[in-house]
Amino acid sequence: MNEADAIDIVQSAIWTIVAAAGPAVGAAMLVGILIALFQALTQIQEVTLTFVPKILAIFVVIALTASFTGAQVYAFTQQSYSRIEHGF
Repeated sequence: MNEADAIDIVQSAIWTIVAAAGPAVGAAMLVGILIALFQALTQIQEVTLTFVPKILAIFVVIALTASFTGAQVYAFTQQSYSRIEHGF
């Protein structure tokens, strides 16, 4: 294994993490912006108002994108095992 192989594995791992976490993070950001706008318009400054909708949105998005996330992690795992099997 040389430096190029190590960099390629790390880059692939980072993109797998981004692809797997992207939908949940995107949903949390969108809900957070909507709740912040609602709080700014109504001047309700309840701290727990931001957490509950974000948690619910994240759970819904994870439930909807679980197969996609699993497929991404599975593909990365197969690629890593293939590299180990064939000696990089």
